[in-house]
Amino acid sequence: MKYGRPLQPRWMCGLALALLGCQSSPALVTPPAPLPESGAIEATVFLIGDAGKSPPTGDPVLSTLGRMVREDPGRTTVVFLGDNVYPSGIPAESDPGRHAAEQRLGAQIDVVDTTVAHGIFVPGNHDWAASGDDGWEAVRRQERLIAQRGRPSVVMLPGGGCPGPVVVDIGTKLRLVVLDTEWWLRSGAKPVRPGSGCSPNTIGGVVDSLRATLRDAGDRHVGVVSHHPLASGGIHGGHFGILDHLFPLRAWKSWLWVPLPVIGSAYPIARMSGISSQDLTSSAFGVMRDSLGSAFRARRPLFYAAGHEHNLQVLDGERVAHFLVSGGGYYGHTTRVVHLDESRYAAAESGFMRVDVLRDGRVRLGTITVTANGNATEAFSMWLVSAPM
Repeated sequence: MKYGRPLQPRWMCGLALALLGCQSSPALVTPPAPLPESGAIEATVFLIGDAGKSPPTGDPVLSTLGRMVREDPGRTTVVFLGDNVYPSGIPAESDPGRHAAEQRLGAQIDVVDTTVAHGIFVPGNHDWAASGDDGWEAVRRQERLIAQRGRPSVVMLPGGGCPGPVVVDIGTKLRLVVLDTEWWLRSGAKPVRPGSGCSPNTIGGVVDSLRATLRDAGDRHVGVVSHHPLASGGIHGGHFGILDHLFPLRAWKSWLWVPLPVIGSAYPIARMSGISSQDLTSSAFGVMRDSLGSAFRARRPLFYAAGHEHNLQVLDGERVAHFLVSGGGYYGHTTRVVHLDESRYAAAESGFMRVDVLRDGRVRLGTITVTANGNATEAFSMWLVSAPM
């Protein structure tokens, strides 16, 4: 099953090439897709992930997204692809970090809550208390806060810490299927038994339900949204560069420019070997990828969109037609990315993605990058579906 390569063959590159990042071939050449007229669009979905460090006001990425949402809110849905609150989700009310966490979440809610647009918040690993012991409680606290702060059309899905799938049909031509992929990867408390309030609550049950959801989509295009990508040219896919080897302490604190030549390679090599469940190279991630892939045999989704990597990527797939990684949700929070053989676009930039579903059934993707002063550029576009239905 081809999802895209988590990493280059482990030892083929050797340490010297690992320091250079084992660069892959350039992105596939893709002709741009012309902007459709507004009247031709039935529904617009914005995809933005990892926006959870945004200040209460003034972040250029969220400000730009808000302007675009207000252009046509009545047919717009914004999907926040997880890690909605750094560093550890919404803490208990007595926690000294609670106020700052509420402000970070509120800045995102305000993007849609001041309009009639719909908003969907997908949980990420940081929302689950950075995969900590308090994770199940933290993600439910965030769900309650969203319900209290936003309109009924602004929700966290799946709710209750459940894995999903949850179906959201948009217009007449698009079905979104929402998953909580952190449920698969965490080893701590989560709903996995009868009485947990979730159905399904087992891996087999999730796969069966997802398979049925895909089969029942009829003539609609299907997009799957979650937090964790199934293909990536970023560090979670095992693609580290020379700075990661020489200055490994920057993985904990970005300002720790302490050179550790040779010994510093232990950290990225361990990550490439699957030590972290948050990486595509881990055994837990492999189980999730294979399980979801078996469900995708029922019907090939048009796209699978996620965050987690702090960059923007568009990749071709087999079981899924297109993998979208949109994790540049607040300005300056970007990480390294390389071009894979299946890459259409890859950039360590801040921004988000826009999917327009046209009334004739065509589907257009646009990738928007945002500068520090709020200048927005559509850096990449393509037809996900180029022929009318």
